[in-house]
Amino acid sequence: MLAVLNVVLPVFLIIATGYVATRTKLFPDAGIDGLIAFVIKFAIPALLLNAMYRIDLAMAFEWRILVSFYTGALTCFVLGMILARKFWKRTAGEAVAVGFSALFSNTVLVGLAIMTRAYGEEATQPMFGIIALHAPLLYTIGMICMEIARRDGADMKTTARRTLSGVFSNVLMIGILTGLALNVLEIQIPEPIAAALVMLAAATLPTALFSIGAALTRYRMRAEASEALMVSVLLLLVHPGIAYVLSQHVFELSPEFVRAAVVTAAMPAGLNIYIFAAMYNRATGLAAGALLLSTVLSIATITLWLTLLGGAGIG
Repeated sequence: MLAVLNVVLPVFLIIATGYVATRTKLFPDAGIDGLIAFVIKFAIPALLLNAMYRIDLAMAFEWRILVSFYTGALTCFVLGMILARKFWKRTAGEAVAVGFSALFSNTVLVGLAIMTRAYGEEATQPMFGIIALHAPLLYTIGMICMEIARRDGADMKTTARRTLSGVFSNVLMIGILTGLALNVLEIQIPEPIAAALVMLAAATLPTALFSIGAALTRYRMRAEASEALMVSVLLLLVHPGIAYVLSQHVFELSPEFVRAAVVTAAMPAGLNIYIFAAMYNRATGLAAGALLLSTVLSIATITLWLTLLGGAGIG
């Protein structure tokens, strides 16, 4: 257990440092948006481009890992919507926002950091197939469901156009597609550019973790605590549980693939759940609460999942 905590705690200590530094004004609140913009618009695209350029595509896009992960994610999305409607009496649009909160986990900022700490950088390769599909697929599903659910929604043609435009203009998607294209076409990146990409990518994880902590100071736990707990349970226990059963017992994948599927699925909510809720002005308080609560609870749940998975770096 101590070995697992040595993997998990440094990641959350950086998040806590960002939170405390911002709370105590050592880091200015005005700097949060700039830091997040650097991470999202420059560091992560460089990381993803570099990863997709160098990755073994057969390993990254192993279909059984994708099925294991996304079956769990979509199950949690549906369960979140049903539970929000039945027990918390949410409107249809609000229920979609609640479901999206249980759907969109922090696969990049926290997931890569945990996987790297636990199993080494090479072990992250099977994660990148999940990451490549994560934002475009889940945002597309969430936006289509929201447009159908809300009374003031646009027609399906407008919805489809808006969704595709949003997905393919996203800088993360541009980084992924550029890296994939260079990989498939076997185009060599000039050494100065390659070195710059590596330097930018190296700044991603610590900067991203610090920015998460800083951003968390803007959110509060509100009256939706019980609903936030429901979302956190779906994210932290149900999703990785489904991924574990499918990858380990149904598909009988190798340990490195099982770890990739389960660890990626075990991450807390991503900042995108609040962005999505705010974009449609639906269940924003719940999204903020779930973001905070799932991040705190994930210290314990990630420790449990890593203990179950075992392997290199954690005994």
